[in-house]
Amino acid sequence: MNVLFRCVTTCLFVMTWASVTQAQTYRYEYQTIQERENVTAYRLQYETVLEEREIRTQRPVWETQMRERRYHVAKPVVETSSREERYLVRKPVWNTEYRESSYDRVRWVEETEMRQQRQVVQKPVVETQERVEKYVVRKPVTETVMQTQNVVVNEQVTTMRTEYIDQGGFVDQTVLRPGVVRNRLRWLPAGTHVDPQTGLAVANRRGLHWSLQQGPSIVTKQRVYVPNVVARQVPQTQLVQKVVAQQTPVEVTRYQEEVVTRKVPVQVQRFEQVEQITEVPVKVRRPITERISTRTPVRTLHWVEQEVVRKVPVTRHRVEYQERVEQYPVKVLRLHTEVKKVRVPHTVSKWLPYTQTRLRPRTVLMKVPVDACGKPMVSGTGVTSRKIQTVENPASSEVPANAPSDEDLLEQPSLPQETDNGLEGPRPVEPTTLPSS
Repeated sequence: MNVLFRCVTTCLFVMTWASVTQAQTYRYEYQTIQERENVTAYRLQYETVLEEREIRTQRPVWETQMRERRYHVAKPVVETSSREERYLVRKPVWNTEYRESSYDRVRWVEETEMRQQRQVVQKPVVETQERVEKYVVRKPVTETVMQTQNVVVNEQVTTMRTEYIDQGGFVDQTVLRPGVVRNRLRWLPAGTHVDPQTGLAVANRRGLHWSLQQGPSIVTKQRVYVPNVVARQVPQTQLVQKVVAQQTPVEVTRYQEEVVTRKVPVQVQRFEQVEQITEVPVKVRRPITERISTRTPVRTLHWVEQEVVRKVPVTRHRVEYQERVEQYPVKVLRLHTEVKKVRVPHTVSKWLPYTQTRLRPRTVLMKVPVDACGKPMVSGTGVTSRKIQTVENPASSEVPANAPSDEDLLEQPSLPQETDNGLEGPRPVEPTTLPSS
């Protein structure tokens, strides 16, 4: 059936094409179509790889040493004595008087009345049901495990320290003190001297002139302290920390799960509507006026002078100095080397293939119907262009004898034109291949 349908369709198409070609003129045009093509390409991808490296670090460790220092402390001494002071004091004395006053007070009296009230009450009805519950119980199981613990122990280490002590004394030394320089009149002969300001030689006449003269030197004795530093070895004891490993029993508790099933009674409550009539007490208030008389106390103040004698303490302060010895800790820094393994990341690149789709242009020779004036036919006539052959390179391929020239192709309009009957220009149609006879 399909074969017969195809044969009939082919015959009808051939007859239609033959009738159109007998009465119609065609021209050849080249058109470019895009074909999809799968292409394998490569792209660069980076990955991070971790590499182990050893890093040596020095960690500071502080040790504490005890040292001794001496200092003087100023201790205050307080001495207290007393002296008498006399002064006048004004003492207050209060007198109380009563004044009478009256006022009206309104008092409210409450009375209770009974009223009936109807209301619908939801009465609860409780029913008991049983349901099955399953729950997991975790039972503890205790085990004893030996665990290694590192304990820091302080050990006493005694070392010798060199200490320098000054055991010098005072010695008498002879000291020569130069005489006093004074400005005096003196007979000088004629001569020259250099002026310190100008640097030129200046002539002096003979006669009395002011000049500097030094007196006789004086020999004296002076006590001088001569140091004598002596070195001695002083033992000192310090605590050194030491790590000791010991085995300690530790109790470890783990839990074992067990499923337990039980029946639990559950109370289900539902409500029933019941109408109730209740008597509600209502309180009513009415006012009652009363006359109240009161006595108000009024206090009057007057002052009475009185002489008072008191002893005033007098404090005197003085300072006494005492010598004290104090032990103070000193921290000593020691560097401890540690080795750690660190994972350093670095980037590695590699090419990965992937498939992409691209369009490849291809030139096709088309057969376009034209009218008597050489213009393309409109789509209303029922004549469409047809694909003749595929040309990869139009310059090197063979062109039919009746193919249009390049000038005819340039003169062909690219935009749709209006016709006499008002229809649109030819629409682009999909190129089709002629059926083979």
